[in-house]
Amino acid sequence: MLNSHLIRTALGCALFVALSFMPVRAAAAVTIVVNGATVSFDQPPIERAGRVFVPLRGVFERLGATVVYDNGVINATGNGRNISLKIGSTMATINGETYSSDVAPFLVGARTLVPLRFISEALGATVNYDGNTQTVSISTGVASGATPPPAVALTNLNPPDGGVVQSSKPAVSASFSQAVDPNSVKVTLDDRDVTSATAISPSDLLFTPPYALSATSHTVRVVGTSKAGVSFDKSWSFTSGTSTVDNYLHNILPTDGSTVGGTFTVSGSALPNSHIHIVAASVAVYGGGVFRMPAGSYNADLTADANGLFSQVVTITVVGGGDVTVRITSSKTASNSATVTLHLKS
Repeated sequence: MLNSHLIRTALGCALFVALSFMPVRAAAAVTIVVNGATVSFDQPPIERAGRVFVPLRGVFERLGATVVYDNGVINATGNGRNISLKIGSTMATINGETYSSDVAPFLVGARTLVPLRFISEALGATVNYDGNTQTVSISTGVASGATPPPAVALTNLNPPDGGVVQSSKPAVSASFSQAVDPNSVKVTLDDRDVTSATAISPSDLLFTPPYALSATSHTVRVVGTSKAGVSFDKSWSFTSGTSTVDNYLHNILPTDGSTVGGTFTVSGSALPNSHIHIVAASVAVYGGGVFRMPAGSYNADLTADANGLFSQVVTITVVGGGDVTVRITSSKTASNSATVTLHLKS
């Protein structure tokens, strides 16, 4: 596994001079095996400066990583790690910390090639090289016959699966049984994409339909990938009715746009005895806003008192200069739900 000591050891190694002008040759004789399966490539691995480079998606998606390439910046997420590299740069960011590699990603035609060992170890994989057979073996720790990472389940469904609600705009929420990559999650309601209207954290999702639902059955579908790289596709159904009362959220504190620390209090008022669901997610911002990485999450359920007042202490991991989003939903039988989203600074 790549650790800080090993990465920082690379800082003491001399960088290869004029790396971009060094000879590049196909490493056709090298065999690459991931979790016991040989990987084939339409663009063969390339050896440069004594390192093996492979196409961006050739290996790492097999390691359970979600890979995004945009304008020269490579972001890979998997196994609880967030790695960012840039074409031509030997600097890399791993979970918000900056490290140095002795080689840089580069382009061959339309292909992006990345250093095999560095990225594999950054994603928590073990890398071994057999010089006799010229084989690079990469393992995520899930060997043949081993127990794979657990599947993702949805819990705390609201409305419950098969349930009936009176509201035509019910607060829809669920919890994930294990941490997920929020950027991978897609949510649909009756095959209509509502992801952009959904607050998604590594542990929860929450949205309120922006339009009134008909008095019939509705299906919520959630697809995505866990932090461990396990894909999931889950759904549940409920029936909505007709609301007779509009819920509300008034006098909400903290105010939108204010600055908070790792512990702050969310308070306000709603219909008396309403169910209050609070979801908070913090994001660390790096590189002038270029890189955004999840930093912490929080959720809570409580009940407003007989006067409709509620108050909840929120404790969440934050990073200075980052963003904190808080979603508050108030719901009650025979009423529409009300939702307020706060965009805070840390």
